[in-house]
Amino acid sequence: MAKTPMTLRGAELLRAELHRLKTADRPAVTQAIAEARAHGDLSENAEYDAARERQGFIEGRIADIESKLGNAQVIDPKLVDADGRCVFGATVDVEDEADGTGVTWQIVGDDEADIKAGKISISSPIARALIGKYAGDAVEVQTPGGVKRYEILDVRYE
Repeated sequence: MAKTPMTLRGAELLRAELHRLKTADRPAVTQAIAEARAHGDLSENAEYDAARERQGFIEGRIADIESKLGNAQVIDPKLVDADGRCVFGATVDVEDEADGTGVTWQIVGDDEADIKAGKISISSPIARALIGKYAGDAVEVQTPGGVKRYEILDVRYE
């Protein structure tokens, strides 16, 4: 299976979530199932059904995170030396050529993407257009609203 790029911070967040699921959430739902069983008839026990559903969700999420971490290629942006080129993990300052507004994005893995926090997925059209470019380059991105042109102002590895 192909390795999936992930920043060091993204991997740490997934490990923390996995630890919480295994040490807090899993035992809590097991206890909730035991309590619901004690109430008697399981065929009409909504608490039991809800606890079992929650258990299924937790176990599925644990398997999902373990799979992602197992296939992750963890990259620390601070250790990247791409000679000023936009690469995975880079933080890029761009300016919209149409209206002159500036924005800063960090190119991260799919699971870490959060546009409100300035983190865009490596598989997004914007990140794909930026990869391999240098400060001073202009890029065109096909968006649902039409073609957008950006000028790359700065590339950092933070």
